[in-house]
Amino acid sequence: MKKKINLITLGCSKNVVDSEHIMAQLAAAGYELCHDSNSTQAKIVVINTCGFIGDAKEESIEMILRYAQAKTEGRIERLYVIGCLSERYRDELRAEIPEVDSFFGVRTLSDIVRELGATWRDDLLGERMLTTPKHYAYLKISEGCNWGCGYCAIPLIRGRHVSVPMEQLLDEARRLAARGVKELMVIAQDTTYYGMDLYGERRLATLLRELCRIEGLEWIRLHYAYPTHFPDDVIEVIASEPKICKYLDIPLQHISDSQLRSMRRGLTKADTLALIGKLRSAIPDIALRTTLLVGYPGETEADFAELEDFVREMRFERLGVFPYSEEEGTYSAEKLTDDVPAEVKQARADRIMALQNGIAHENNLRRVGRTERVIIDGRQGDFYVGRTQYDSPEVDQEVLIPANGGRMLRGHFYQVRITAAEDYDLYAERTGE
Repeated sequence: MKKKINLITLGCSKNVVDSEHIMAQLAAAGYELCHDSNSTQAKIVVINTCGFIGDAKEESIEMILRYAQAKTEGRIERLYVIGCLSERYRDELRAEIPEVDSFFGVRTLSDIVRELGATWRDDLLGERMLTTPKHYAYLKISEGCNWGCGYCAIPLIRGRHVSVPMEQLLDEARRLAARGVKELMVIAQDTTYYGMDLYGERRLATLLRELCRIEGLEWIRLHYAYPTHFPDDVIEVIASEPKICKYLDIPLQHISDSQLRSMRRGLTKADTLALIGKLRSAIPDIALRTTLLVGYPGETEADFAELEDFVREMRFERLGVFPYSEEEGTYSAEKLTDDVPAEVKQARADRIMALQNGIAHENNLRRVGRTERVIIDGRQGDFYVGRTQYDSPEVDQEVLIPANGGRMLRGHFYQVRITAAEDYDLYAERTGE
């Protein structure tokens, strides 16, 4: 009888891709795989953890402890922990949670495969067992990061930037398209740096153009684009290629020059404003998604007021904000004093989000009456749930279409007319295929 393994994924979409590659290797070796954080039917459990910020680390530890208890009670037989948290705190975790059979980091996915008695097969390098809905998938184009931002532990965890060869990525994308994937999210810690280590120059624009040539892919979406030295040819590709969503995830973090300098972001307020202007000029209907960091060491009321004004003026289509949390080993933890009280950090985050809520609602109201193309992700109660090209799955808003207007198929595209708007949801009626 096949052995059953439950592989649980926590954290970001980059972890999702890692898990999917591991699952494909294990499935080829004859294992039965499930992906369920609440199941103990499988007697072997592998938890792919996140170790990026405090809340994510807590979630990972709670999941490990839950399954450690299940092992103690005899409901599972073996427990393994992999991923960022394990890479960063392996020795501490081993001492605190001895119920875990082994810990593995992020640098070599093959280690956990071999531990489970399977052979890592290089001929399966581009194979994935998708844990997302069948119509969309993530394509991780590189690992690690070279920037060394003051607050970020990613280079400590995942190392320096390493690009995946373009031929390998295109082969993986073709396999995904052949299996019915229609929307591809291009991800990395910094997508814009792609190719520097392999080709001596940034090749993201070339990669995007090649992905657009793949039959079956209809939407290609770009995430995690670092703003410093943003490539002009990528702007041109987004503007000119119909398959590339007019959407860009570009984490800006702050706008105050003193904060950007302290964060070691490598650009100024003037650079940021120039880039946003260039993007919106070249791609007038672009939806910009950004994340901000408040309460970083040394952030004054004047710095924060400048950030509020920036958000108010830029009117980002999508925005998230995080209070700063000190991460061991980073520049800010080693060299700076965490001098903004926790309650002030949270209050500042709340003020930014309250501001953004109003902006999001006003942006949505302007879309009422427009006809837009949506992809259907599923059905919830009396509504089909879709997304426009301006919205990425899991993180952005949805379009709700009454189910009594006719059957709509998951993974298919439809034309709809926007009829009403809320802060983070749109309502629509179907107008055609």
